[in-house]
Amino acid sequence: MAEASGLFSATLTPCFNSLNKTIPFSHFQSQSQSQPIIFRKRPIHCSLSTSDTAKSTATQTVPWGCDIDSLENASALQKWLSESGLPPQKMAIERVEVGERGLVASKNIRKGEKLLFVPPSLVITADSEWSCAEAGKVLKQNSVPDWPLLATYLISEASQMKSSRWRNYISALPRQPYSLLYWTRAELDRYLEASQIRERAIERITDVIGTYNDLRLRIFSNYPHLFPEEVFNIETFKWSFGILFSRLVRLPSMDGRVALVPWADMMNHSCEVDTFLDYDRPSKGVVFTTDRPYEPGEQVYISYGKKSNGELLLSYGFVPKEGTNPSDSVELSLSLKKSDKCYKEKLEALRKYELSTSQCFPIQITGWPVELMAYAYLAVSPPSMSRQFKEMSAAASNKNTTKKDLRYPEIEEQALQFILDACESSLSKYNKFLQSSGSMDLDVTSPKQLNRRLFLKQLAVDLCTSERRILFRTQYILRRRLRDIRSGELRALRLFDGLRKLFN
Repeated sequence: MAEASGLFSATLTPCFNSLNKTIPFSHFQSQSQSQPIIFRKRPIHCSLSTSDTAKSTATQTVPWGCDIDSLENASALQKWLSESGLPPQKMAIERVEVGERGLVASKNIRKGEKLLFVPPSLVITADSEWSCAEAGKVLKQNSVPDWPLLATYLISEASQMKSSRWRNYISALPRQPYSLLYWTRAELDRYLEASQIRERAIERITDVIGTYNDLRLRIFSNYPHLFPEEVFNIETFKWSFGILFSRLVRLPSMDGRVALVPWADMMNHSCEVDTFLDYDRPSKGVVFTTDRPYEPGEQVYISYGKKSNGELLLSYGFVPKEGTNPSDSVELSLSLKKSDKCYKEKLEALRKYELSTSQCFPIQITGWPVELMAYAYLAVSPPSMSRQFKEMSAAASNKNTTKKDLRYPEIEEQALQFILDACESSLSKYNKFLQSSGSMDLDVTSPKQLNRRLFLKQLAVDLCTSERRILFRTQYILRRRLRDIRSGELRALRLFDGLRKLFN
C-alpha cells in the first residue's frame, strides 16, 4: 500500500455528516458505496485554527508506530504472524519504489491464485478482545458504533503495548500516516485552494475532532481511570482514524464486517488491478484472488477501489501518475444565481430532494453525470418552465424514478453554456495555483520540515494537474457541442432567409 495508505476494498468509504461540534455515534455506521450517489454540499466548519493545529503538531507526537519505510518492524510483524497461525506465504515485505514498503512475490504466482489466508483470529474487528476488558465493556454498553469503537480500541491497545497481543502489528503501523488529517489548515488552504478535496479534508478533520469531543464528553470524562487524557486525546485520535481511513476494509462474506487485516495492509494500490480482499469460507481465511501472474521480485498489488486521485489523496496520502487512473474525476461546483427570477421556487424544489443552491458533481475524462445536466437545466430554466422544476430537481438528486435522462432541447444551449462557465471558472483557479506553485515560499528552518513541505506541495501539484486535465477535456467537449448547436441554428436561419427571399 502506498504506505500512506492501505485500504483494500472498493466497498467501504465512511460517510461522515458534519455537525457543529459533536457527532452522534450513529453517524459512524459504515455505509456501502453501492448505495445511490447523492450529491451534496454542506457548510464547512473547522474547530482547529491554523496556529492551534501547528502548535499541537509541534508539541505532541504519537509514541507508538514506526517510520513509514521501516522494514525492521515489518519483519517482526511477519515473524509474529507466522508464529500465530499465518500460513507460509508466497510474498515478503520489502522496500519498494511505489509505497516505500510493500509485499513482493518470493515465488511464481499464477493468475487466479488465492493468496494471504489470514485467519479471523489475526483480524481486528469490533468484536476483538480488549487488553483492558473494562474499557471495552464501557464503550459497548454505550452502543459506540464500529468506527469510533475501533479507533478507541487501537489507542487502548497501543497504550498497553507489552500486554497487548497486537503490539507487533501496532509497532509496524506508521507513526504518522500521510492522510490529509495531518495537513494543517494553512497547508490545506495553500496547496489545495483550487480543488474541492480541500473542503472534504476540512470536513473530515472537523468530523474526527467532533467525534473525539463527543466521546470525551459522554464517556471519557466519566471514566478518567480507563481513558486518561494523556493517552486518549485529539492527537492519538487523529492517528487512529488515519489508520482506519487508510486500512479498514469491509469483508462482504463476513456479513459485511469492517476489519483491520494485519499483513494484508502492507499491500500497495494499482489502478490497473481489480482484485480486493474478502473472507473465503472454504479456507476460513481472508484472501484475495490475483487477476494477473507475478514473477519473483515483482510487487503484488491490490485495488483500494475505483476512487479518484483526490479520494486517494484524502485517505491514503498519494496521487497516481497523471492519466493512469481510469476512475479519476474532478468535482465541479454549480450554483444558482440569486438574481434568478425563480430563485425561491428553484431553491424550494432543490431542498425537497436534499440539495442546495450550490452543488458539486463528479466529472470524468469520459463525460459528466446526468445529475449535473439536470441541475444545469434547472439553473437556466425560465419562469415558463416552473412546472418542470420539481422534475429537474429529482433528476439532479438521482431520485427520479421515471425519467433517467431528461432532455429539454429548448434550453440545451443555455445549460451547456452554464456548465462551460463553471468549468472555465474552476480552470482559472487551477491555472493560477499551478503557475504560482513554482514560486511558493518554502522557507522553513528544519530540513525535515522542508522535505515535508516539498512533499505536500508535490502531491498538490500532481492532484491539480490531473484534475485540470479532466476540466480541459470537459471544456473542449462543451465548446464543440455548443459550436454544433449554434452552427445548426445558423444553417436553419440561413435556410429560412433563403425561403423568405424566394417567396418575396
